[in-house]
Amino acid sequence: MPLGPSRRALLATAALLPLAGRPAAASAAEASAAAPKTAQQYYDRAARLAGDDPVLRALVKALSPGLSMPATKPLQPLRIFDDVVVLGTSFVQATALLTAQGIILIDALGSPEDAERIIVPGLRAVGADPSAIRYVVVAHGHSDHFGGAQYLADQYGARVLMSRADWDLIAAERPAHAPKRDLVITDGQRLTLGDATMTLHHTPGHTPGTVSPIFPVRWKGRRHTAMLWGGTNLPAATAAKRTNLSSVLSFAATMRRAGVDVELNNHGGADHGLARIEQLRAGTTGGENPFVIGRARTRRFMEVMETMLRGRIAQDQEPSPARPAPTCC
Repeated sequence: MPLGPSRRALLATAALLPLAGRPAAASAAEASAAAPKTAQQYYDRAARLAGDDPVLRALVKALSPGLSMPATKPLQPLRIFDDVVVLGTSFVQATALLTAQGIILIDALGSPEDAERIIVPGLRAVGADPSAIRYVVVAHGHSDHFGGAQYLADQYGARVLMSRADWDLIAAERPAHAPKRDLVITDGQRLTLGDATMTLHHTPGHTPGTVSPIFPVRWKGRRHTAMLWGGTNLPAATAAKRTNLSSVLSFAATMRRAGVDVELNNHGGADHGLARIEQLRAGTTGGENPFVIGRARTRRFMEVMETMLRGRIAQDQEPSPARPAPTCC
């Protein structure tokens, strides 16, 4: 039955009223009162968001103040997707995207020796040819990520890519094993090799020029969309943390638009990645890939990171001593 004019007006008016008849001002005040105000409240909120999800719990722990890193152990190479290989150690990993026309390598470990003794034989062990490395994308300008890049450039003619800010960073700091300045990554740049296109996004904070890629991967022939967060550990300066927070918010929106359903990291201890690698290696996943966490969980991953960052910024501004990390994680 068509609605009469008076009934339409009544329904329209009701739609504009706050839920349960509460005044709009009261609802806004309640929301403000419920918002976290202290660092510990942010940390507790992040713990609640993480729940019992091991990936998110690991992220809460990784972003908590006072985290100490475990001893470095060897990591055997593994294809974690049909076309993705992880190589490195328990501390830091390089990620190789295998395409029909060669390899895009994300990060290059800490030294020429790492490239020679870990990356090169690791690729061969999984049936890939290291001479097919065409590009080395350096996620950020710290030595554990660029140390083997120049070796790969010299041996195989690979081109090395880094953001301008981090090329400038290593030029100023002049660390050992720094690659020669080569290609500059622009924000949103698309890098195509063979049948794969990787999009490189500026996500500064960890360093001034940190880059986080989004790229296609395949598992048992099925296509997925992966992201790799380029720099997890938080910077010391509050201003840099604020920059990092802006990067998290903008990249989360980019991920939603891209339909990201795979989460990767270049420090697998920060996101339960090492455990997931070993699950795949042991064949205990029932044929599923634990790195395919779905769109909702990738969004929650970024929300947890955002919340922990807000807590760390709040802690910087608190006069009291450092507050404890969430007890759940």
